[in-house]
Amino acid sequence: MQDFDRLDATDSALVHALQISPRAGWAKIAEVLGLDAVTLARRWKRLSTRGAAWISCYPGPALAAAGEGCLAFIEVDCANGQLLDVADRLARQPMVSTVEHVSGDRDLLLTVMTTDLGALSRWVTQVLGSLPGVTSARTQLAGAIYTEGSRWRLRALDPAQVAQLSEGRQARERAAVPALSELDRKLIVALSADGRASYTALADACGTSVDTVRRRTKRLLGSGAVQIRCEIARPLSERPVAAVLWAQVPSDTVEHTARVIAGMRDIRLCAGITGRHNLLVIAWVRSVDDVQRLETRVTGKAPGLVIGDRAVALWPVKLSGHLLDENGYRRGTVPIDGWRAAAAGRSG
Repeated sequence: MQDFDRLDATDSALVHALQISPRAGWAKIAEVLGLDAVTLARRWKRLSTRGAAWISCYPGPALAAAGEGCLAFIEVDCANGQLLDVADRLARQPMVSTVEHVSGDRDLLLTVMTTDLGALSRWVTQVLGSLPGVTSARTQLAGAIYTEGSRWRLRALDPAQVAQLSEGRQARERAAVPALSELDRKLIVALSADGRASYTALADACGTSVDTVRRRTKRLLGSGAVQIRCEIARPLSERPVAAVLWAQVPSDTVEHTARVIAGMRDIRLCAGITGRHNLLVIAWVRSVDDVQRLETRVTGKAPGLVIGDRAVALWPVKLSGHLLDENGYRRGTVPIDGWRAAAAGRSG
């Protein structure tokens, strides 16, 4: 599947364009890049078929802030020899959006999305706690999300091209988060499988009309109820190592510090969390050696911050609903569905 080890200039420009506007039409992208639309569509099919790039979609922080969801990071310890089996079982759970095998004082780091705290508790105690091979787990709730992966960029385009693709985006993001209907939930699940699926395909998956799906999709994306992003296999980003930092910041400076960190180039996630630490930071860096340099940069930007723990992702088993091989290339999908915790537990 991986018959190339780098993106050429056209591939990089295409990925960057889709990171800015993941559902933009090929004609629009071709106009901005000065390339042929058919060529770009063919390029994208090549990248996505080989697992080098894909479009993911998932419930956004705005949805949780509106009381429509709950996000948690869970550290899992596994019995000797059972880690891969546990990771595979967890990756098949529709409310587990991300599974990473990491270094340090835990074996797996999960991102879990459920409807509310009660559903999270039931899943942790009845499903996660009963999985063979799981020896212990520690749950940290996510509070404010200061930045997340949909804002990360490859940076292959010039400022004028970025501005063209970003037109109208800020106005759309000010829309209010809607109360979710059953159709909205079905649509979110369908988009998580393929964030660039056509409106016709989405209408077929949801059992409704194309016009209804178009209107509801635009409303979900415009309000931030869902986030959509173009991902690339980590080795193709020139930053193949994912570093995870747990940090403590004085409570009266959390927001300011978090926003400073969120503005740093390599940062993929900066979130407030509950537990022994109050900030979780994830970055993509060039090498394992660069992890220490990342810590130096972070503490330099935020003098009151103390890093209490750190880890490196050894294998990103699942990322935002998409299954990855050991090299970080996409090999399949388990659509995100935080509304099906009970059914997923029975199937696991």
